[in-house]
Amino acid sequence: MLRKILFGISIALLSFLVWQVFLKPQDYLASFQINTSVGTVNQVIKSWHQSLENSKTIKDDNLNRFEHQITFNDSVFTYKWEIEKLNDSISKIYARISDEENGFKQRLLSPFFDTDFEKRSKKTVYDLYDRLSDHLEKFKVTYKGLDSIPETYCAYIPIKSTQSQKASKMMKYYPVLDNFALDKRIKSNGLPFIEVLDWNKKTDSITFNFCYPIKKIDSLPDHDLIKYKFRKATKALHATYNGNYITSDRAWYVLLEKANSQKISVRENPLEIFFTNPNMGGTELNWVAEIYMPIK
Repeated sequence: MLRKILFGISIALLSFLVWQVFLKPQDYLASFQINTSVGTVNQVIKSWHQSLENSKTIKDDNLNRFEHQITFNDSVFTYKWEIEKLNDSISKIYARISDEENGFKQRLLSPFFDTDFEKRSKKTVYDLYDRLSDHLEKFKVTYKGLDSIPETYCAYIPIKSTQSQKASKMMKYYPVLDNFALDKRIKSNGLPFIEVLDWNKKTDSITFNFCYPIKKIDSLPDHDLIKYKFRKATKALHATYNGNYITSDRAWYVLLEKANSQKISVRENPLEIFFTNPNMGGTELNWVAEIYMPIK
């Protein structure tokens, strides 16, 4: 009987070691939950990696799955990120970390020792969690539900940029639109807004019109950059964003998740109306933008 027990224990131990050393899909697995959207997690992780030296993206399938590599001295670590939406508010993040040079050694030692690799991996994930938590304190998204984007006539400038450069592009071109309207005595007729024409989530790049609502008149002056258009009223999902306009796209991801959970087909062409002039300063959480995702 004792021999059978020892034999069973030996088989179980051998099976564990075979899985640990040869079959385990990563050298270290960390996970945590946080109260935000999948898209926000995606953007913060990407921004964090871009801030590190010797970091590069090696795979970017979608918002939920992507891979990075970081070089620490002579070691190359691969981070496979998976983001799972648990419910309307909670996302779970998995970090599958592998040491490309010493993977066999790490898997062999990890059941018995707290290795330097594990310590570094834990610190990296803790640092990311702190970065995410700090970021979430700097903005707020309030979902409002079904609404309508108001119709308007506007002067606009077509712009291409990354999502993170959107606000700086607006600040660059707002004086052009504002001074043009003043110089030509064109009356403004509302708040500035952007309408996104194309959103590439793999490259985090966008093409958008930066719009300045105006009173339509019979003859409008020509300009090298500025064009004119009428925008029809459109049914849309609506959210209010408070925070720095650099990260107002966090509301886009909330609206997409709401559309998915409510089985509403939308066009991924968000529109943002800005109620605060960033040049006036003030507490960023008091800045307001109304964000819309048009319904198909």
